[in-house]
Amino acid sequence: MEEVRLFQERILSFYKLHGRLFPWRSAGSRYAVMVSEVMLQQTQAERVVPKYLEWMRRFPDPLTLAEAPLRDVLALWSGLGYNSRAVRLQQCARLVVSQYRGELPATPFELKRLPGIGEYSCRSIPAFADNLDVAAVDTNIRRILIHEFSLPEESPQRVLQAFADFVLPSGRSRDWHNALMDYGALQLTSQRTGIRARTQQSKFEGSRRWYRGRVLKELLQHGMLPMDVLASKYRECPGGIRSVADDLLRESMVEYVDGGAERGVLLRIRE
Repeated sequence: MEEVRLFQERILSFYKLHGRLFPWRSAGSRYAVMVSEVMLQQTQAERVVPKYLEWMRRFPDPLTLAEAPLRDVLALWSGLGYNSRAVRLQQCARLVVSQYRGELPATPFELKRLPGIGEYSCRSIPAFADNLDVAAVDTNIRRILIHEFSLPEESPQRVLQAFADFVLPSGRSRDWHNALMDYGALQLTSQRTGIRARTQQSKFEGSRRWYRGRVLKELLQHGMLPMDVLASKYRECPGGIRSVADDLLRESMVEYVDGGAERGVLLRIRE
């Protein structure tokens, strides 16, 4: 189909002239690609670069990450936001070590079984790491498909996935997805097209997500802290700081400790 051929040519030509250089683009392992993909969720690529390099030095493989104290994992992740992503990465590494002999599986079907790996990541990991002929659709790619093929913005995911499958050039999955990322980030931006992401981030400061980050930062800095101290310091937290601590407990990030009659209930990073 001529329209598809011209579309592919335009995207790949742009990439040849304007393609960005990121350390994960030369990564040879599925693990390294997975780390970058999880970090890049909700975070700009330029901010991810130093964290990614530091992470790969500290946790170069699933086994190293699986055996690391959660405190070290969260401390290194600090600054990227959405700390639950770091927890899921470690959970994923432990599962890979225990069930896959330390090597991430190669197919989207198997990858999707891992914690934190969804419809996009289960395809993007083998596309980038193995050049597998499988199409992935993120916010950038969704916007490009809607704009270039005049699709309704409310197009369901299955329709967008079908289009992505159809226009994928055989044997060039890695270059193709890198090209789409750069075209969407540098050329066909949301500001230029007016196409909004399917979901919008709410105000951060003062939100429960902001208080979650503050609590974890306090625990990383001070170790165990009495819940009474946290409750007093963050008394304006929506729903109360105890409910935030309960959420972190359910997500396996913190645990309560009995501090006795003098200190009461203490909170600390899970050991």
